[in-house]
Amino acid sequence: DEPGVIYVGRIPHGFYESQMRAYFKQFGKVTRLRVSRNKKTGASKHYAFVEFASAEVADIVARTMNNYLMFGHILQCRIIPTAQVNANLFDGANTRFKTDPRNKKEGAAMEHGAERAVWEKRIEKAQKKRAGRAKMLQDEMDYEFTGPALKPV
Repeated sequence: DEPGVIYVGRIPHGFYESQMRAYFKQFGKVTRLRVSRNKKTGASKHYAFVEFASAEVADIVARTMNNYLMFGHILQCRIIPTAQVNANLFDGANTRFKTDPRNKKEGAAMEHGAERAVWEKRIEKAQKKRAGRAKMLQDEMDYEFTGPALKPV
């Protein structure tokens, strides 16, 4: 017998991987489970995919749990045909979700600093921008403005 996959939508807050696995194992063996989460914050997107060892069990679960009221939310359960199950659907399943440490990455980049060529390019871009604004002020308002000079690298 081949495995069956179901989609579970409108998941209430607090019903995550461990609770979901414990709840769905009453129907049969849960082989893989993945709750979709926001990459930046790690918060649930309120839908999940559950793979059962048997397609028959998945069909029973989908029919039983569809429109089931749980914690004030009506669950939406659908069976996904085997042909529509993407190979990457369960990437990261059965593992603890870890958020991307963007602050640490940016902090490390700031500690490392920018190269001389990058600073020269930044100064050149700022000078072009200032020259364009000064020209616009001169042409449109007949106002001559000279800002402070940029420091060289």
